[in-house]
Order: sequence, then C-alpha cells, then structure tokens
Amino acid sequence: MKVLLVEDEPGVVSFIRRGLIEAGHEVSVAMDGVTAWQMIQMNIPDIIILDIMLPSMNGIELCRKIRSQQIQAPIIMLTALGTSENIVTGLDSGADDYMIKPFKFSELLARISAVTRRVSGHSTQGDIITIDDLLIDTRGKIVKRGEERINLTAKEYNLLEFLARNKGRVFSRAEILERVWDINFDMNTNVVDVYINYLRRKVDKQRDKKLIQTVVGIGYVLRDEYA
Repeated sequence: MKVLLVEDEPGVVSFIRRGLIEAGHEVSVAMDGVTAWQMIQMNIPDIIILDIMLPSMNGIELCRKIRSQQIQAPIIMLTALGTSENIVTGLDSGADDYMIKPFKFSELLARISAVTRRVSGHSTQGDIITIDDLLIDTRGKIVKRGEERINLTAKEYNLLEFLARNKGRVFSRAEILERVWDINFDMNTNVVDVYINYLRRKVDKQRDKKLIQTVVGIGYVLRDEYA
C-alpha cells in the first residue's frame, strides 16, 4: 500500500516510516502541508497519515483541500491535540480516523487496516434508504427530508447512513464510535453527542416528527415512531 506520511518531527517520521516499511508498505514523506499537497496532486496515495501542526499549511487546511477536490484517499490524523473539540474539527475537515500521540504502532497498523477496509466496502448495499419522509441516496450521498435537501459533512452523513441502515436498533456511544469510525476514543469525550446534535439540527429541526431519538441510559436510535 502507498502511504503518504505528513509529519514535521524527524524522530516521529523515522519511527513511523521504519515500521510501515517493515509492515510491507511503500512510504513517501512530506514535512509540510504545501509539499504534501503538491505530492498528492502528482500521485494520489492509498492512504494519508497526517499531523495537524504543520508548517506552511496545517493538517486541517490540507485535509479540507484534499476533500474539496473529491480525493477519496483515507486520511488518519495523528496528532498531540486530543480534546473533543480537536477531534470533532479533525473529523469534520474530512479525516476518516483520529489518533492521539503518544500511540502504539500496532494500533496505527490496525487503524490503517480498518479504515481502508471500511472505505473499500462502502455502497455495497441498496442505493436508496427511506424512513418516513427522510430519503438517503447512498450512491450520490444525497439526503432529503421531504422536498428539502439537507447538506451534511462527511462524518454527519456516515453517522446518519449507519443509523438509517439499522433503523429501530439502539446503539450506545461506544458502539457508534466503533461501528461508524472503527475507533475507540476516550469515553470521557463527547464526540458522539456532538455529532448527534449536529444531525438533529439539520434533519429534525422544525419537524413535528423527530427521527433521531435518545434512549436514556443506553444511547441513540433512528426510527419513525415513538417508543
């Protein structure tokens, strides 16, 4: 697998690069955001491992630029910034996963396998999901409630599609993190709650019927009737 590592700390670069090569990956390195963008334009990698604190163009800006050009290579953010706000910002910018330094290299390899497996497995089920007046076109990533088109970020869309495909099933926060992003954050963070609130504001706002529901003490569910 062709990996682009975007990291400006030489020691971290050496550690990750050596481990990835030993694991059988082909590794290219960029030590600033602008160089990384130039390399991506010339040859899109299979996966990008991206720090946030970078010279010339930070990781959030680079990630947004990549996604704005419809480049779908999986992105794992690997950074020392670990608050809930940092995680949400990283995922909202288009990252597929978010790891916090310091980290175990075995976990990084597991995340690479998980995120590439998930991305390659997208859209293998039915193209259209309808629940009440909610319509999700999974091929075009289009969401409508009635006649109104709803604009979602990539992570909001992934969460909504997951809940819709599992209509009526209640998921805990931990299950959502594991099933939607294949990741396990510190359970003291409120990443899932933040994204559920984002979705509610876009999908259920000013609607008589609220599709995204809380099951107290358990988690969240999407259904077209009240319990």
